[in-house]
Amino acid sequence: MPYRKAPDRSDSVKDRKSARGALFPALMLALMLGGCGASLGESAHLTGTASVTNKSEASAESSHPAIALGATESRQAAELTSMSNPANAGYKIGPMDVVEVSVFQVPELSKTVQVAANGTINLPLAGEIQAVGKTPRDVERDLTKRLGRDYLQSPQVNVYIKEYNSQRVTVDGSVKKPGVYPLRGPTTLLQVIATADGFTETADASVAIFRNSNGAKSAAKFDVGEIRSGKAKDPAIVEGDVVVVSSSAMKESYQALLKVLPVTNFFVPFL
Repeated sequence: MPYRKAPDRSDSVKDRKSARGALFPALMLALMLGGCGASLGESAHLTGTASVTNKSEASAESSHPAIALGATESRQAAELTSMSNPANAGYKIGPMDVVEVSVFQVPELSKTVQVAANGTINLPLAGEIQAVGKTPRDVERDLTKRLGRDYLQSPQVNVYIKEYNSQRVTVDGSVKKPGVYPLRGPTTLLQVIATADGFTETADASVAIFRNSNGAKSAAKFDVGEIRSGKAKDPAIVEGDVVVVSSSAMKESYQALLKVLPVTNFFVPFL
């Protein structure tokens, strides 16, 4: 029987190894591409998330939808956010403001005075007049009444604010001494309320802060009880803020506005 040479398995093994050798780089390339795609997608997602987080930290309002207000609430919000603006006719005089008082054809009674820390101005004949928390028109009426009653016949009094506080905050609502107060260094909500001698008996724990920053109007509502217990952060007050302390005795228009605002502890823009 003639000898038959067994098939050379080394050729077959070589062929299989060659095929595997060609297939392995292809598989690795596919895996790498797939991994890169997932990695790029995840990276893009994380980058987007980080971007949103940074924007949120920079401006909490930008990451939250604006609160839509009704016509009445919108008007009240506009009034509140502009209350401490010196250009507003409703600006209320604050401590350390400088006011100029002139009495027509009576130069002896015309004077430029600075509002004292106790909120008064002192003028010839009229004496001490309360000025803090009043508009210039309010002071004009008070002076006209006092001078006309005791000294002059139909006096014509004009009051102008010559110098405004460099930084100020308006406190309104159910506090014992509402008015405009100067900010001297970093100040928080609880400190401002204490400056206004605290809550009245009719006040509740809800306090709203209205802010107008470069034309962007926003508001935030806080629970003072949570702040005092440490459950919520005591927010910083900035120049021009208007703090409104809620109570059942407030006029209905303000009550409606404060009810619309949720207790969020961060500022939300409103329309």
